[in-house]
Amino acid sequence: MKAREIKTNIHWVGAIDWDRRLFDALIPLPDGTSYNAYLVQGSEKVALIDTANPSMTHVLMANLEDVPVIDYVIANHAEQDHSGSIPRVLAKYPKAKVVTTPKGQDLLMALLLVPEDRFITVNDGETLSLGNKTLEFIHAPWVHWPETMLTYLREDKILFPCDLFGSHLATTDLYVVDEGQVYEAAKRYFAEIMMPFRTSIEKHLEKLSSYKIDIIAPSHGPMYDKPSFILEAYRSWVFGSPKNTVVLPYISMHGSTQKMVEYFVGALADRGVTVKQFNLAATDIGKLAMALVDAATLVIGTPTVLVGPHPNVAYAAFLANALRPKLQFVSIIGSYGWGSKAVEQLAGMIPNLKAEVLAPVLSKGYPREEDFQALDKLANTITEKHKERGFA
Repeated sequence: MKAREIKTNIHWVGAIDWDRRLFDALIPLPDGTSYNAYLVQGSEKVALIDTANPSMTHVLMANLEDVPVIDYVIANHAEQDHSGSIPRVLAKYPKAKVVTTPKGQDLLMALLLVPEDRFITVNDGETLSLGNKTLEFIHAPWVHWPETMLTYLREDKILFPCDLFGSHLATTDLYVVDEGQVYEAAKRYFAEIMMPFRTSIEKHLEKLSSYKIDIIAPSHGPMYDKPSFILEAYRSWVFGSPKNTVVLPYISMHGSTQKMVEYFVGALADRGVTVKQFNLAATDIGKLAMALVDAATLVIGTPTVLVGPHPNVAYAAFLANALRPKLQFVSIIGSYGWGSKAVEQLAGMIPNLKAEVLAPVLSKGYPREEDFQALDKLANTITEKHKERGFA
């Protein structure tokens, strides 16, 4: 797609990746993504804000073909989906300087071998004049790497936050058109990438509240010409209390754990608790991550494999531990044959979850009446715990 005007002398010059289906060899991309780069042409200097993934460098360079001079390449974030085209840009514009944080310089030199003499490092709150336009740099560490910064174009009140507020979504829409579609994509993005750094994002949201922002131009997905849409969503995801929801990832080998899950889900539903159930034999981990954003409780369902949890379940536990959602309670249900240490092993996999551990329910073989009674007791406990915390 060709360059598109945002405002006079401000253009989107990025690339849309319609066909990419996996990010970082880990994250599903059901709707593709985009690598947004922005050209800001001042009366005296020209700046390119972020670049593109190396696979799309040719698109970025085509959009810059008729741009005679770039003085500055603003690197808000060193990860290669935003920085990967910097070497090609620097080769085309030999006088251009990369503007980034001191930690950004260190990472870009390591990841892309950019020479040290091509950098200008900036402090938090420092500005750069393009003549009639002024860029202000806002350090935002751990969104989601330690070197990250945001760039604010003062005169036009545009915030370029790189990954913050982004969404993996390939679309021809320059701005948000379908709010429902973008909300889900942005929530998925938050869950997969931003949620582990929720406490840092709290501080950055508070800091941004003092800025007048007319447009938010992230580096993935469409721009927001109504910034309150995404700002309010982030405030909910970051500051909001958990909901009366149980997330239940599970897998079953011979039907015993499946039967327990079916009974338990029904028991919770009868008590007015919302359940989001995920069969890990065929689950989009992005959907699971998204469900964890608002959940009060995680219950893991597993059969026993060589005295431990099923490998798919272990992966789900690892994922939940890495994402650090605001869960309040955790439990385990499942089955075993001749012996099991699944509970002990799973408990050791989730040290980052600052949640109360509720009594697990394990069935020896196919569940019997006493196992169903134990599941009812666990459902009662979760219901009461949710009410006590005000989630119901």
